[in-house]
Amino acid sequence: MLFNSFEFLIFFVTVTSLYFIIQHRFRWALLLTSSCIFYMFFIPEYILILFVTIIIDYFAGILIENAQGKKRKRYLLLSLIANIGVLAIFKYYNFLNDNISELCFWIDRENPIPYLDIILPIGLSFHTFQAMSYTIEVYRGHQPAERHFGIYSLYVMFYPQLVAGPIERPQNLLHQFRAKHVFEYGRVVSGLKLMTWGLFKKAVIADRLALMADSVFNNPDDHYGFAVILGVVFFAFQIYCDFSGYSDMAIGAARVMGFHLMTNFNSPYFAKSISEFWKRWHISLSTWFKDYLYVPLGGNRVGKWKWYYNLMITFMISGLWHGANWTFIIWGALHGFYLVFALLTADFRNKLFNSTGTQLNKTVTHLVQSLTVFALVTFAWIFFRADSLDVAISLIRNATIIDISQLSLTMLTENYWEFILGLVLIPMLLFVEWIYHVYPTIISDKPTAVRYAFYLIVVLIIVNLGVFGGNNFIYFQF
Repeated sequence: MLFNSFEFLIFFVTVTSLYFIIQHRFRWALLLTSSCIFYMFFIPEYILILFVTIIIDYFAGILIENAQGKKRKRYLLLSLIANIGVLAIFKYYNFLNDNISELCFWIDRENPIPYLDIILPIGLSFHTFQAMSYTIEVYRGHQPAERHFGIYSLYVMFYPQLVAGPIERPQNLLHQFRAKHVFEYGRVVSGLKLMTWGLFKKAVIADRLALMADSVFNNPDDHYGFAVILGVVFFAFQIYCDFSGYSDMAIGAARVMGFHLMTNFNSPYFAKSISEFWKRWHISLSTWFKDYLYVPLGGNRVGKWKWYYNLMITFMISGLWHGANWTFIIWGALHGFYLVFALLTADFRNKLFNSTGTQLNKTVTHLVQSLTVFALVTFAWIFFRADSLDVAISLIRNATIIDISQLSLTMLTENYWEFILGLVLIPMLLFVEWIYHVYPTIISDKPTAVRYAFYLIVVLIIVNLGVFGGNNFIYFQF
């Protein structure tokens, strides 16, 4: 069931209404049942995979808490192996098998390992990482083991963030399922506004930019020069609006019922460094890797070269988390390289800036920094979006070829309306994010009539300009 569908509208209104109508002690059961129905709209039988991992981690948490010494670690490892094993089978088995087949080809041997004809369960990486954070936090003593099986199941399956996050920590979410939430008009309106803004970003911006971006990435040999660059830039904003739009709708839907989910995006394209970008982009995942991989490896509390290694390995594994393809690994490696290069050249860049005596306007300096970060991030997006390394290399090569006639043909003749809308929507998005950062109460300060007129206009824009064709969210595939 997609957030940008009529079915979800009916589902959301029904579940939320029942949530406030029924007694508090039955609400967890309502949410768990509703979350199961929500998940089963995709591939019903795959809910059995969720049940298996939920049962394993539920008992693992209790065993870890009750055990002493090395037994605690053993129970944790069993839980992690079970979760990573499910990921390995459904997400990475055929990828590894493809690479084994390539190796066998070069040594003139047959690959004896069979392929599995399986479909990746939707949102598998998200709820697996959320479940893993639970057992790790219990092991670390930061979270007591949850004895209520239904409450723990709901922690893993809570429908707003089940298939694409935010990836919540147990300390933030578990206790909220026991809290009694009452209907609060202001909170409900706030949640609905956030859901509307998320739907606007998904249906009006992301899915419309996709029409242009897909044309370039799906036909790399037919586009050159500025057409390729524009297609890649459109994808950069498509994936941001698609994923942050989902997060806004998830956070908003939870907020309506009284639940607080963590912020997952914070205007990442305004970042002035790659490090800052990752503090603003997919925050729940970047902090997950920081807390559970980067810091345990030693983080920056080690020698210089080990520090660089920790950064590279963390981002390469992050890339692999996104997808079983070398393109994702290269995408992660690029971001790791950006961070390492920034550290290696920090002193040189500071000396160069100081020696010039340049006194640039602070706003201009920040703009140059943000544009540089955006260019680096957008270049890396080529590998993230490309179906293969050949496609990525072809696009990079074709981007250097100047062909004005090709630009006119692909961008103006075939997709004129989408082209114009894209050029309007992207600056509009950036302006809205900037103005809300500077003046966060710009709408709420206005009289009631003005506020609701504005909300009505946004809804009308969504209805008239939104692309509603059952378009999946990009991160559902992870």
